[in-house]
Amino acid sequence: MRERVLGRAGSPDAEHPALVAVIAAEIEAHCAHRRLKCRRLARGWTVTQAVQATHDLVETAGLAKVGLSERSWKDWEAGSLPSPDYQDLLCRLFATNPVELGFAHDYTPEDELSSWSGTATGATLATEQTKTTSTGAQTFTEVEETKRRNAVKLAGLALASPAAAAQVLVQAAAEAMEFTLQAEASELGSGTLDHLDLAVTEFNRAYSLKPPQTVFDAALGYRRKVGTLLQAPHTHQQERELLAFAGWLSELLAWLAHDLGHARTGLAFATDAFVHGQQAGHGQLCAWAMDAAASINLYEQRPAKALEAARKGLAEAPTGHPLMVRLHAQAARAAAADGDAEGFTDAFHAAQDAYRLLPPRAPRRFGMNVLPLADYALTSYPATACIWLGQADQAHHHAEHALATYESAPAASRSPSREAIARIDLAIAHAQLGAPDDAVALGHQALASTRVVDSVLGRADDLTTYLTRRFPRHTAVEGLRERLIDANAAAHPALPTANPAE
Repeated sequence: MRERVLGRAGSPDAEHPALVAVIAAEIEAHCAHRRLKCRRLARGWTVTQAVQATHDLVETAGLAKVGLSERSWKDWEAGSLPSPDYQDLLCRLFATNPVELGFAHDYTPEDELSSWSGTATGATLATEQTKTTSTGAQTFTEVEETKRRNAVKLAGLALASPAAAAQVLVQAAAEAMEFTLQAEASELGSGTLDHLDLAVTEFNRAYSLKPPQTVFDAALGYRRKVGTLLQAPHTHQQERELLAFAGWLSELLAWLAHDLGHARTGLAFATDAFVHGQQAGHGQLCAWAMDAAASINLYEQRPAKALEAARKGLAEAPTGHPLMVRLHAQAARAAAADGDAEGFTDAFHAAQDAYRLLPPRAPRRFGMNVLPLADYALTSYPATACIWLGQADQAHHHAEHALATYESAPAASRSPSREAIARIDLAIAHAQLGAPDDAVALGHQALASTRVVDSVLGRADDLTTYLTRRFPRHTAVEGLRERLIDANAAAHPALPTANPAE
C-alpha cells in the first residue's frame, strides 16, 4: 500500500509528513489498525526502528532522555495511552498532532472545516482519479469538488485569502498565550514534589528498620495523596514526576504486603508500580516492580509467573545496572524452583556476566547504594536454588557466603530478614548433609531475628518440615517447631471470637 501511494505520487520524498499522512490514512481505511501503527507503517518502520528514531530525535533535539522500550511502543499501538510527555514526543517524531495519532478526538463541525480551502492531514487519497504529466509522473486530483484539497499538494498553509490568513494568525497568537498558561497551570505547591521525594526516601530507609505494618500504613497514606494530586491540575512535567512517585510508593507497598503475608496485595501493588513506571517512561521503576513480583511469586510457589516477571523486568532494566544482576538471579531461582537445573545454570551465569560488567561507580536509589542488592542476589539466591535442586554441598557453600556478606554489610545496609533467611538456607543445607543439631541451632538464630516477617516464617516452616520428616525422633526438632508456632502466632494474631451470649 505504501509503495502504491509513493508510485502514484511520482516517488517523491517518502518522509514528507503530508505524504506519510496520506499513506497512513489508506492503511487505516483498509487494515483498521490504530492510527499510531498506521503512521509507523506509513514510514516503513519496524517497531525497533521507530523506537530508535525516537531516541535519535531526543538526542538531536536536545530533549530530556527517555526510557522508551519496544514493549511500551507495542502497548501504545495496542491501545494504551502514552503519557502527555510521550504524546508530545511522538507528535514531534511524526510531525503531526495528537488527533492524527489517535490520542485525542477532533470535534470541529464538518461544515466549519469545509469553509477552508485547506485540508486535514488525514484526507483520503483518490484510488483511481489521477492524472499524468508530460513527463509521465502521476499527480493527485481531488476526489470530489466539495472535499478538502489533498494533503500532499497543500503541505503549505493554503488558506482562502491573505486576509483570512492574517486573521487566523492574530487569533493564533492569543491562543498560544492561553496554551502556555494551561501548560503552566498547577495546584501543586512549590515544595510538594520535594516533600514527596523526601517522604519516599525516608520510607525506603525505614523498610528494614521499622515494623512492616507501621511503614505500610504510612506509605499507603502517601500513595493515596499522590493519587489525589494526579487528579488535580498540574503541568505535564509534574505529572511525569507524580506518576513516578506513585510507582515508587506502590513498589515499596508490594514488598511490605509480602512481608505481612498478603501475596495478592503485594502483586497488585507490583503491577500498579509497573504501570505507573510505564506511564512515566521510567524503565528502571518498571524493572524494580518486576523484581518484587518475581520474589512474591516464588514464595507463592509459582515459578513460571516468577520467571515471567523476571524477564519482563529485564526488558525494562537499564544496561549496566545492578538490577540486571538481580533479575537474572531471580530467573535462575525461578528455574530451580521448577526443577530446571540447566535453566538455573544458564540464568545464573548471565547474572555473573552482568555483575562483571557493572560500572566502577555503583548507582544509588533514594540515597542508598544498590550494589549490595546485586551481591546478595549472587549469594543468597543460588543458596536457595541449590537447596531446591537437592545440591546440598553447593547450597552450603553459597549459604555460608551469603551469611558472611550480610553480616559484613554496613549498618545502614543490614537487613535482618535477609540474614534470617540466609541462616535458614544454611540450616537446610546442614540438614540435607545429615547434621540436624547444627540445623536446629541455625533455625533458632533465624527466629530470634529482630525482623521475623512472613517470608522468614515460610522458610522456617520449610526447615522444620524437612527436619521432622528426615529426623522424626530428634527431640530438638520439636523445640524448634514449637518456637515457630509461637512466632507465627505473634506475627498473625487470631481475630477475637464473638461472645455467643451477645
